Amino acid sequence: MKDLKYSNIYFIGIGGIGMSALARYFNAKGIPVAGYDKTETRLTQQLLQEGIDIHYEDLGDKVHQLIGNIESTLVVITPAVPQNMKELIYLSNAGFTIQKRAHVLGRITARYKTLAVAGTHGKTTTSTLLAHVLSSTSEKCNAFLGGISANFNSNLLIEEDSPWMVVEADEYDRSFHQLKPFSSIITSTDADHLDIYKNKGALIQAFDEYGRLIDAEGKLILHSSVKVCKDLPQLTYGIGSDLKVDYRGLNLRVEDAKFMMDVQTPTDLHQDVVLGLPGIHNAENALSVIALCESIGLTTEEIRPALEDFKGVKRRFEVVVKNENIVYIDDYAHHPTAINILLDSIRLIYKDTPVYLVFQPHLFSRTQDFLDEFAHSLSKADEVILMPIYPAREEPIEGITSEALSKLMNTKVSVQDPTQVLDSIRNIKSGIILTVGAGDIDRLVEPIRVLLS
Repeated sequence: MKDLKYSNIYFIGIGGIGMSALARYFNAKGIPVAGYDKTETRLTQQLLQEGIDIHYEDLGDKVHQLIGNIESTLVVITPAVPQNMKELIYLSNAGFTIQKRAHVLGRITARYKTLAVAGTHGKTTTSTLLAHVLSSTSEKCNAFLGGISANFNSNLLIEEDSPWMVVEADEYDRSFHQLKPFSSIITSTDADHLDIYKNKGALIQAFDEYGRLIDAEGKLILHSSVKVCKDLPQLTYGIGSDLKVDYRGLNLRVEDAKFMMDVQTPTDLHQDVVLGLPGIHNAENALSVIALCESIGLTTEEIRPALEDFKGVKRRFEVVVKNENIVYIDDYAHHPTAINILLDSIRLIYKDTPVYLVFQPHLFSRTQDFLDEFAHSLSKADEVILMPIYPAREEPIEGITSEALSKLMNTKVSVQDPTQVLDSIRNIKSGIILTVGAGDIDRLVEPIRVLLS
């Protein structure tokens, strides 16, 4: 990458979904890439197979043996990297150029007509759907995705001849302010990341500032609940005949095992639009993609086949097992609003079938901020198993535990470790089983799949 002027790229936290996409990008461009992550995963194994050097031990000053010299090496980090990490301390003291992932992503995407998707939930599936739709048309696109697309089997898409770049715009640590979108979708602005923003007002302000980054010729596509950039031209979308929006989803239903809706656009009514993924949230995601694609000159009729063919994203309403008695779905939902939408969608599709939900809270601070909301949303399931809180970058907060959350819930609930979870699932003979959360609960997916198959 001539504009970055580095011939070696070193990633700290290379196994993260956003970092791994960047690593794959540079590797595809023929630039030597190496990195550290604290945990070996299926994704890091794939990166190794693709020729990227990865290690799992904090090497401290010995890391100099793996990377180039100071002038030729760029070090990429995420905000999740602890400041006391020995490698980071050495590289910083030695004078290496260290940049956050968001800054590097911003520099790369600035060379394209970037179509960005922001929101406190929904952005990964929506951006992946957008990339899938564009890829199915003559426009094509490049993409950095926040999840593994089931259609692409990757979180990176490179199309050298396309001017379009699809990217997920992450609000954490205000990362999305590094982007220069041509157009953008904002799916939601529910309170989240209050460890960064302190209150919802500051979060809304950050989204408002982000929305104003779009190109003068671009479009701002907003969910009906999003109230930012009120003085800017915008297209709105939502589900329901009573909404005053530009793109409206109507008559959501399942017919012949197909999930579909009717779509009212500013110019036409499109009936029986089939979606590859079920769920209210996926219908909303599709509406936003239709709106954005029409804004760049595509027609709904061009878009429809790709909507039906969309296979989704790993860990986003991912149907892992489906047989006569059991449907097992894995989902990344880690915010009360996302859990509400997930369970409402399950009830819409599966009606009166019992729902068993395994949830791993993500972060002590988020659990503390939304303790009552989590209790309310999780109680929509017939039975809930809570795993211990996944700490990620945080230290424990006194009194904030899964046991404390369980006491606020009004459904059958227990707190279990992973081994106990597998024993409990073994005893479920019929119904809907959900594993939900953003921590390392995904490590249970394969054992559960084997157990139920």
